[in-house]
Amino acid sequence: MTEYYLAVDIGASSGRHILGWLDEQGMLNTREVYRFPNGLTQKNGHLCWDIPRLFNEILAGIKACKEQGVSPAYLGIDTWAVDFVLLDEKDNILGDTVGYRDSRTQGMDKAVYERIPEEALYARTGIQKQPFNTIYQLQAVCRQTPELCKQAKTMLMIPDYFHFLLTGKKAAEYTNATTTQLVSPVTKDWDWELIDKLGYPREWFCPIKTPGTRLGDLRPELQKELGLNLQVILPPTHDTASAVLAVPSPGEQPLYISSGTWSLMGTEREEADCSEQSRQNNFTSEGGMGYRFRYLKNIMGLWMIQSVRRELAPEESFGALCEKAKACGEFPSRVDANDGRFLAPESMAGAVKDYCEESGQPVPQSVGEILSVIYHSLAECYGKAAKELEAVTGKTYPAIHIVGGGCKDDYLNELTGKVTGKPVLAGPKEATAIGNIIGQMLGNGVFADIDAARETVKKSVQIEIFD
Repeated sequence: MTEYYLAVDIGASSGRHILGWLDEQGMLNTREVYRFPNGLTQKNGHLCWDIPRLFNEILAGIKACKEQGVSPAYLGIDTWAVDFVLLDEKDNILGDTVGYRDSRTQGMDKAVYERIPEEALYARTGIQKQPFNTIYQLQAVCRQTPELCKQAKTMLMIPDYFHFLLTGKKAAEYTNATTTQLVSPVTKDWDWELIDKLGYPREWFCPIKTPGTRLGDLRPELQKELGLNLQVILPPTHDTASAVLAVPSPGEQPLYISSGTWSLMGTEREEADCSEQSRQNNFTSEGGMGYRFRYLKNIMGLWMIQSVRRELAPEESFGALCEKAKACGEFPSRVDANDGRFLAPESMAGAVKDYCEESGQPVPQSVGEILSVIYHSLAECYGKAAKELEAVTGKTYPAIHIVGGGCKDDYLNELTGKVTGKPVLAGPKEATAIGNIIGQMLGNGVFADIDAARETVKKSVQIEIFD
């Protein structure tokens, strides 16, 4: 009898329910059964997530499975990183669920460094400085809304909260917990000394559980509402951790780009790198499945292209806009894709133009010219990161594996290959959902180990090569 695994993969702009199963030949099959929109909205002066609506969408997707004649046996949820909810003593959410693109963390890095210097913080955690990391968001909550901190009894990352709503059990999944910048890469547990230094109550932090952990059955009332029961198995709940798990490279430590709203470029390592050289290069050592480390750099990614489309040409397809960028050739200006001005500008096109003008470069005018600047800038950012990775790790990587939705952008793949001088292996597109599924399967003993799971992915998906 076929056992179905359900991956609920929620990104910053949309979510999807994808069923996964192994056929008689041992091939991994997937099928999308439900999709829904997501996004930040303005609320009380902040950019916030609509958590109740997202949970209703999770339930609607489970119902859709049954309506389509499939009852999944297992389920796991992954989302973006760093965002969280605070719960009171009755497990009600306190305040609004503010998103990472909100400006509330401005200046919070300095507040943290009053307690622990930046260099010492990196040496403890190995986590790349991003102004929106949970460590800074918590500082913002404590300083800007101290009344919420007094009422708070629990902190749960977004997917952990959804798992709690499904099962009634609280746990902090390891891969996402590491993005808080509050986990020790040595003990693989909360860095309690650091948490004490920062004044965050210990009671907020739930026990850390590794991906593959069986969390439990659905709450009885949900079983009645949905007309079925299933077991929640923790996947790598950080979407990048799931995507990296699906990189089809068994037995290797490849160079990869998890390409979507963000571009996460890196490799897999056995130990975290907390060195000063690594900090200077702004790399991060985030937790992965099997206590491997995702040694990577966050790059602004397709967010820039998505924002220009939404702003200037919402009726045009990404393919049509890509053709406009190609028609402009190599527009000569470049921007630093990691500049903070591109995180949440009122106008992405305006931010690109301003950067070019301020740096004395030709200012793009048309949609095609603006996108040409972004495409070439992203590719050059990938090229720079690849060189830095090879310098820090002392390895030469023969190819770049690009997974996630961005792997279907042929133009960016071609530019990336040209800039890096390496062949680009593109696919699978649904890497995050696939990694979620095989993470559940690993927890269920379907595969002997991670390499066996990746071998199955490799033979089950189509990879396109750009030389």
